[in-house]
This record gives sequence, structure tokens and C-alpha cells, in this order.
Amino acid sequence: MAAKEDDTETPKGTTSGGMLMMILLAIVCGAGSFSAMFFLTPAEAADAAVCVPGESAEYRAEPLATDDQAYVELKETLITIGNEPATRYVKMKAVVVTDKSHISDVKKAEPMLMDAFVSYMRSLELSDFESASFYPRLRQQLAHRSELVLGGDVSQGVLITEFLLR
Repeated sequence: MAAKEDDTETPKGTTSGGMLMMILLAIVCGAGSFSAMFFLTPAEAADAAVCVPGESAEYRAEPLATDDQAYVELKETLITIGNEPATRYVKMKAVVVTDKSHISDVKKAEPMLMDAFVSYMRSLELSDFESASFYPRLRQQLAHRSELVLGGDVSQGVLITEFLLR
């Protein structure tokens, strides 16, 4: 029997054809990206405010504290951290921000608020307190629990007035 020649061998002249295809592909990709940028960008630049040196912009921030707000101080809490013996603890005082008309509602719900706050704080680990980015999240979580207990129309946030980690 005669051995068949392998058809998978490439002739010597095909390497320049592969190079030609790569160049053609590069040209098509370049033309496509140029036309996409040319046709998809706006014709004119958007008008933007220009800051002129020496001119002061008059920026006035809206006050966060208003006359109709009231601050209801909650009892001081002492919470042990972690599952080990009570060697590490957090001592915290918080204030609930509300309207003046809802002060009595907050005072009536104080035991329920304290329960919600303490159960959240007990679920935390010591490593949580060691991160600086944790404290804004702590305030946000306490405010969320305050809104769940009191309702969004009563609670306008929680402020942490004292915080001690030992």
C-alpha cells in the first residue's frame, strides 16, 4: 500500500496571506472604532459653568437641623462584644431625631428601640469595630431600625452622642 501524503501541511506561500488578513482585520477594526466615536459623540460640547479665578461662587448649604426637629435622648447602653467572656464591651448613647409633635411616641417606644439596637449590636464582631468604615454604617443601621420601630414619618435619623469601645 502506498502512504498517503498528509493534507494538513501548508504550502510555503500562505504565511504572507495570513499576514495580509491580520492587516486587513486591523484596518477594519480601526475604521469601525473611528466611525463609532465620530458618529456617536455629540456635535457640540455641552454648556458648562466656568469658574473664573477670583470670583467666589455663592454656595449655601441647607441646614440639617431645623426648628421643628426634636432630639429624644435614649438610655445609655452597655453591650458585650463577641462570644467570649465579657472582656470587651461597647458603651453607647444615642439620640433619635423626630418632629416636636412625635416626642411622646419616641419615649413610649424606647424599650422597643433599645431592644432593636442591642440585638443588632450583639450580632457584631470585634473586627467590625476595628474598621473605620464601619461607623457610618453603624449609624445607618441604627437609623434603619429606628424607622422600623417608629415608622418613617416619626424617625428622621439616629445620632450617636457617646461611643466607647473597651
